[in-house]
Amino acid sequence: MRRCAWPLLWLPARAGLVLRHGGAAAARLRPAAAASSFSSAGGGDGSSRAPDTSLFVPVPLKPVGDGAEEDVGAELTRPLDKGEVLKNLNKFYKRKEIQRLGAENGLDARLFHQAFISFRKYIMESSSVSADLHIILNDICCDAGHVDDLFPFFLRHAKQIFPMLDCMDDLRKISDLRLPPNWYPDARAIQRKIIFHAGPTNSGKTYHAIQRFLSAKSGIYCGPLKLLAHEIFQKSNNANVPCDLVTGEERVYANEDARQAPHIACTIEMCSTNTPYEVAVIDEIQMIRDPARGWAWTRALLGLCAEEIHVCGEAAAIDLVTELMYTTGEEVEVRNYERLTPLTVLDYPLESLDNLRPGDCIVCFSKNDIYSISRQIEARGLECAVIYGSLPPGTKLEQAKKFNDPDDPCKILVATDAIGMGLNLCIRRIIFNSIVKPTINEKGEKEIDSITTSQALQIAGRAGRYGSSFKQGEVTTMHHDDLIQLKEILSEPVRPVKAAGLHPTPEQIEMFAYHLPDATLSNLIDIFVSLSQVDGLYFVCNIDDFKFLADMIQHIPLNLRSRYVFCTAPLNRKEPFVCTTLLKFARQFSRNEPLTFDWLCQHTKWPLAAPKNIKELVHLEAVHDVFDLYLWLSYRFMDMFPDAVLVRDIQKKLDDIIQVGVSNITKLIRASQSAAAPGIAEVVSEDFPLSRTKRDTRAVSDRHSARSTEALSIAVDVPGERRAKNLKAYRSSTRQEGLKSYGRGSLANRLLREGLLTQEMLRQLESEWQDQHRNGRYGIGSKRDDQNSSKEMEKEKK
Repeated sequence: MRRCAWPLLWLPARAGLVLRHGGAAAARLRPAAAASSFSSAGGGDGSSRAPDTSLFVPVPLKPVGDGAEEDVGAELTRPLDKGEVLKNLNKFYKRKEIQRLGAENGLDARLFHQAFISFRKYIMESSSVSADLHIILNDICCDAGHVDDLFPFFLRHAKQIFPMLDCMDDLRKISDLRLPPNWYPDARAIQRKIIFHAGPTNSGKTYHAIQRFLSAKSGIYCGPLKLLAHEIFQKSNNANVPCDLVTGEERVYANEDARQAPHIACTIEMCSTNTPYEVAVIDEIQMIRDPARGWAWTRALLGLCAEEIHVCGEAAAIDLVTELMYTTGEEVEVRNYERLTPLTVLDYPLESLDNLRPGDCIVCFSKNDIYSISRQIEARGLECAVIYGSLPPGTKLEQAKKFNDPDDPCKILVATDAIGMGLNLCIRRIIFNSIVKPTINEKGEKEIDSITTSQALQIAGRAGRYGSSFKQGEVTTMHHDDLIQLKEILSEPVRPVKAAGLHPTPEQIEMFAYHLPDATLSNLIDIFVSLSQVDGLYFVCNIDDFKFLADMIQHIPLNLRSRYVFCTAPLNRKEPFVCTTLLKFARQFSRNEPLTFDWLCQHTKWPLAAPKNIKELVHLEAVHDVFDLYLWLSYRFMDMFPDAVLVRDIQKKLDDIIQVGVSNITKLIRASQSAAAPGIAEVVSEDFPLSRTKRDTRAVSDRHSARSTEALSIAVDVPGERRAKNLKAYRSSTRQEGLKSYGRGSLANRLLREGLLTQEMLRQLESEWQDQHRNGRYGIGSKRDDQNSSKEMEKEKK
């Protein structure tokens, strides 16, 4: 789930919005063009960039109708000959001198053309114009004036339809993001000591930072996940150091009288930059480069008011942190740590699930693979725990506890890269089912790419955890070809972190709204990002999720402050039920009707029964996210979301229900199989199409595509030897076909997702294709068959 996008913003009443959907708003922007501006925002040369005028759409001005006041210009001169006026307006448009003057006043070719079209339409369709403009037009038509005399009137009209032209200099100054340290005067007022704890996973770097946190008179821990914050919260209180827990959804006080404790464990977006502390710990500092959340680490690093800042993470971030601290006049002390237990990359792959051993963890990058592999493990008479990103935190902890328990028969773990941080697991061997995963690049585009060295080390490092029953960790892959490339990835140095994420401060957005009071929130953000300037140490974070929610609730009448808060809500926009619920929340909120416990129960159909199939399990996970959303909003609008305590209680009950479903996940898969194959394809559909890769890994992508198709087949196939043989035969035939299989696999997945192809149809197509391939259908005789087929079709047409 996406974390809180930005901190809360309290805006003045003056910064209102045009709430009519599709109404006239200043500088309404095209989303497609806005998306491209994210990657181009910035520039280290310090010069002002020209605005992306493709984002600006003119505000239409209505011509003056017949019911207007008397035409003073006509009384002073004579009525205008519209034919002559049109000729002279076109002459005005074609003059190079006028175009040059327009450019000097901020009108590039696109804006100049749009402004002229609007100006000409206004004059030609108005029954009367202002007296001064009427006189100038009359003089031009009578050869007593020059068309250049129209420019002041044209420029005035252009600034009416493009209001940002009149305040472009101010907007540029507001959106200048080149000195982020100056945003935090409280932190700049003290001399902070920066200590960088650098090392790989399982090196004890965070442990040493936490020890200093516990010994301090006051402190704050900032982590990327609720699980990590909760772990420090518990560890601190167990050590008799009172510590509060602060996340986007709740605040738990260590003191019974709700007094704030001197120590706080929080998710990094929730840290305060105004409260003084003795010690602050910023965990996983390498996430400062994250395209969506990196701004939160930048804000914490530059803005926390603490005497000591302990930064934990990969050594790849040392240079960037040092450079950032150089701009604040603070030195960085680096403490390097080595891994506490050895980690060995095996020379052989797993090849078959028959070779699994207790303590093994199979890492997948899709739910399809999670369902498929857990089904195959169960068919072999083994129990496995399951962990993936969309599971509630309580369910993840329960599955981890089950896997770690030496007395529990569950000795195998199937998980996504969600195990990379936040969970303490006793893993002997990490097995990568695949080494390609869906990613979002710096432009916000989705693509399939090989995992990075940083990701591979983060996941592989979970094996052989210090203090567990396994004194040594091992890592391998499911297939031999993947193992070769995994070794190459692990042998490469981790790419250094080169830039830190930024986002506009609340004060900057407030000033922008003051200058453009009629802009929609989405358009306001687009204009800001388009004009923003950053230096080489920073980049502007991607805010597509924020814009998605802003556009979704644009038609609902909310004030700007409330609209902004709703748009920062942490939800996955790929979950329709959660998005629909946010829409209903906003609509009821706009009517000033409190969202009560009874209303929420009616909407979610609570109480809910245990899931009977995978589709119901996925829905329960979405309902859990809805409860999270309610709690998140209740933390910000207590009067409108008044039943947080009751909702938290039923959320715990729902967590227990989901735990039961996950524990019986193989039974749910079988139930889904007996229901309908198209339903399965819909439930486990992938969010990321296999579109393109950065690396030259066609063979790897080919295998991944084939496995994705296999995973869909295996999830509904019969257990036993027949499945294994079909799997082997299909993989063999797929590899022989090379890139053709990649295209076919991608098409199969897409057709399954769209409901145009069922699992039964897919198996039949595979069988027919294999038979035809063995019979030489696609060999020499294929052209002859195609020619005969085309002749028969021609005959039928005749």
